[in-house]
Amino acid sequence: MTLIGRTRARGVETLTLDSPHNRNALSAALVGELTDALTDCAKDADVRAIVLTHTGNTFSAGADLRDPPPPDALVALLRQIVELPKPVVARVTGHVRAGGLGLLAACDISAASAQATFAFTEVHIGVAPAVISLPLLPRTDPRALARYYLTGERFTAPEAARIGLLTTAGDDVDETLTPLLDGLRRASPQALAETKALLTAKVLEAFDRDAADLTALSVRLFSSAQAREGMTAFLERRDPAWVV
Repeated sequence: MTLIGRTRARGVETLTLDSPHNRNALSAALVGELTDALTDCAKDADVRAIVLTHTGNTFSAGADLRDPPPPDALVALLRQIVELPKPVVARVTGHVRAGGLGLLAACDISAASAQATFAFTEVHIGVAPAVISLPLLPRTDPRALARYYLTGERFTAPEAARIGLLTTAGDDVDETLTPLLDGLRRASPQALAETKALLTAKVLEAFDRDAADLTALSVRLFSSAQAREGMTAFLERRDPAWVV
């Protein structure tokens, strides 16, 4: 079963997360297929830019609790998106949770429809948004992140754009993206690669400095007793024991 759909139109390769059985959760298999697809796009001179989108009403539900990717694999995927010498554009028409927000932050441009919702739900299952902080912290408003990281509350697409998680939000995401993709199609490949390198330098510094520590933090938290209780409660659709 293929978990990543691929189409191309006028130099723009669209990669579609297509794992409806788990709401496009970041399983080991999906992360592996997306990594391979991005590698192919990087090598293909006919690809000017990549659009990352999804089937169904959820862009990504975050890490697949039944088949999670190794933390190193998720770090490598996020870094690959940041380092790719071609712009990566997220197109969101549904909900984004936890690790899925890391994908958005790694992309160069992120656009969503007004129906999209967002939440850092890690604190509700006993862990922290550790690895995904690598692209998030350098690009997103710190006071807003403090609120949404700590409370796990849901927020809207306009709010996501206000705090820097999204580039833009609109009623029709394709209408919103049309002028952006036209601009990318008119740009030279060399110019796009070098300009992207200027824009991502600070983000890559965060990867170089913090990736090992945040990966270790993720491993420690996911193996903790509170995380086991939180994930069990989530799968059983009940409140975890610590809720007061």
